[in-house]
Amino acid sequence: MELNLTDVPAEVQQAKMRFGIVGNAPALLAAVGRAIQVAPIDLSVLVTGESGSGKEFFPQIIHAFSPRKHNRYIAVNCGAIPEGTIDSELFGHEKGSFTGAVSARKGYFEEADGGTIFLDEVAELPLTTQARLLRVLESGEFLKVGSSTVQRTNIRVVAATNVDMVAAVASGRFREDLYYRLSTVQIGVPPLRDRGGDIMLLARKFAQDFSERYSMPAVTFEDSARVAMMHYRWPGNVRQLKNVVEQMALFNAGSKIDGDDVRGYMPDSAMTYTPAVSGVSGAGGAHSYEKERELLFNMIFRMQGEIDALRAELNQSGRVKSLPGVARETEVEVIDVPRGLVKYDPKAADLIGGRVGNDEDVVGRTLEDTERETIRRSLESNGGRRKATAQELNISERTLYRKIKEYGLE
Repeated sequence: MELNLTDVPAEVQQAKMRFGIVGNAPALLAAVGRAIQVAPIDLSVLVTGESGSGKEFFPQIIHAFSPRKHNRYIAVNCGAIPEGTIDSELFGHEKGSFTGAVSARKGYFEEADGGTIFLDEVAELPLTTQARLLRVLESGEFLKVGSSTVQRTNIRVVAATNVDMVAAVASGRFREDLYYRLSTVQIGVPPLRDRGGDIMLLARKFAQDFSERYSMPAVTFEDSARVAMMHYRWPGNVRQLKNVVEQMALFNAGSKIDGDDVRGYMPDSAMTYTPAVSGVSGAGGAHSYEKERELLFNMIFRMQGEIDALRAELNQSGRVKSLPGVARETEVEVIDVPRGLVKYDPKAADLIGGRVGNDEDVVGRTLEDTERETIRRSLESNGGRRKATAQELNISERTLYRKIKEYGLE
């Protein structure tokens, strides 16, 4: 859906210009508008989204549009601080409280008193630190490491994560009470692949910025390049796009970039992604299961041609005589399972019908049966690692977690 820019609120346009946010995707504009709307109200905010999608802009927007804008804003990467020192970094310590504590030190919560603190990668906090953080959020009180004196701070916490927090809570890696306390308001940042034409807006900006910074001839993008970039999944989101465009701007300076040039910077297997229609379901970005189902259908249909070719080759020969683990002269029938979803393993006879092996016959299964079996096999082939399974199936970890629960595959 094309967005009429005259309908975009002036505050949203102002925030985009101030923080250098490029894009007109409805989901992005809805997220910016949500940040501006919650900014004046002193509530904790949890920003969610994939790595590299630009989550770090939203705490800055919240701080800039809040009454705390004249006080300090401190950003802390929780994943970059060692577990042994993170309590000291956040809450401070007293002299002699541990080896190396040669003097007393203020923590970030004390330094940012009256302002805003941004906790990036908040899911990486140790459980003991999570308990301390919960106390700050509930009462504004904290203890320095090595101190028995309670101190108070007036601070607003904005947190961000690329982790599925529901799964983290279910697995015991994150406190449930802290999750609900942090996520009083949630803001979802859309991945780049769901932002449609924003991909080319960003690509042109990054190319122009690179050209101006290093005084090099600028690159331009042909239609074939646009098609190739729009059909790439961009797992690294905006951060990855910037890296790729800067490489093209360096090695193809002054040239017209076509589809072959773009594919030269990507793995071949990654160029088969078919993006779903970008957009947002309502102002809050409600989840759409139809979108996921459509993506699964697209993946199946995309591989159908290769399966048909394999069937034709087998039908032409009539028999399979050399598959390991299958008796010679065994008749086989190829089942329409996409190669990208289920890895072919002759020993397991994943792609043959009849009664070869111990797997049940998959002929006549419903779509749900096929989906469940596909997810189960992918989990097995990836040793139960859900992140790798989600990447293989081309779906989000949240979707995979929901499907695992739905089909009883825990």
